[in-house]
Amino acid sequence: MKKSNYYDNIAPIYDQTRWLSETIAEEVADFILQLVCATPETSFLEPGVGTGLNIIPLVKRGYPVTGIDISAEMLNQCRQKLNGTPDNLRLIQADASQLPFSDNSFDVVLTVHILHTVADWRAFLDEIERVLKPGGFYLNCQWITPPARREFESNFQRILSKYEASKPISTAKQPIDVEGYLHQKGYISNYSVAKEWLVSNTIDDLISFFQSRAYGLCWGLADDQYHLAINELKEFCLNYYGSLDKILSSPAKFEIWAYRKV
Repeated sequence: MKKSNYYDNIAPIYDQTRWLSETIAEEVADFILQLVCATPETSFLEPGVGTGLNIIPLVKRGYPVTGIDISAEMLNQCRQKLNGTPDNLRLIQADASQLPFSDNSFDVVLTVHILHTVADWRAFLDEIERVLKPGGFYLNCQWITPPARREFESNFQRILSKYEASKPISTAKQPIDVEGYLHQKGYISNYSVAKEWLVSNTIDDLISFFQSRAYGLCWGLADDQYHLAINELKEFCLNYYGSLDKILSSPAKFEIWAYRKV
C-alpha cells in the first residue's frame, strides 16, 4: 500500500475513528476565538486541514478560513460536511509543508498533529512565520489520546511488532522542539487546555477501527499478515478485557501552545 494514499484511503472513516466530536470542536473554536482576541475580519489558516474538524466551526461563524491538505479525499469530506465551499472558505490541495501564500497573509495559523509529518520542521515553522501577519498567532495544537485508547493501541502495537520483526529498522527522526526554536526567534508562548472531555468506546468499536486501518500504524503490513494480526488482537481482547462489549472510558484533552512574536 502506498503511503501517499494513506489519507485518501482513510478519509471516509477519519471522523468516526477519532475522538474529537463536532460538539467538542465547537467549544474549542470558542476558546480559540477568545485566545486570539478575534474580530470578524480575523483570518485563519490550517495546514493539514484534513476533513475540517478543527476549522468548520470557524467557517460557520463567518471567519475567513483557508485550509490546505495533500489529500483530495480529505478535502472532499470537508466540502460534504459544509454542503459545498462557502465564500469565506478556501480549500487547496497541495503539500501543507510548502505554503503557497504571500508574506503576512494570515492572522492565525493553526496546526494539529502535522509537525511530525513534515520533512523539515524548522523550515515549516519558518514558513508559518512568513505567512503570519505582524502580531499574529501560531497555535500548535494536539488532541491528547484518551489513556484507555492509548493502552489499547499499545497492546496492538506489541502484536504488530511480531509481524514486523523482519522489516528494516527506520532511522529515528530528530526531536521536534517548537518551544526552543520559536523562543530564540523572539516568540512568547502560552500553554492552555482548551477542553477536556470523556471518550467512551466498546472494545468491539476499537477493534473495528483498527480493522479498517484507520491509523498510520496499521499500514506497515501486507493484507494477509494484517488479517492475522487482527485475529490475534481479537483473541487477546477476549482474554484481557473479558468481553468485546466492554466499554472503555477515559479523558481526552485539546491542548494549545500559542506563540506570538514580541
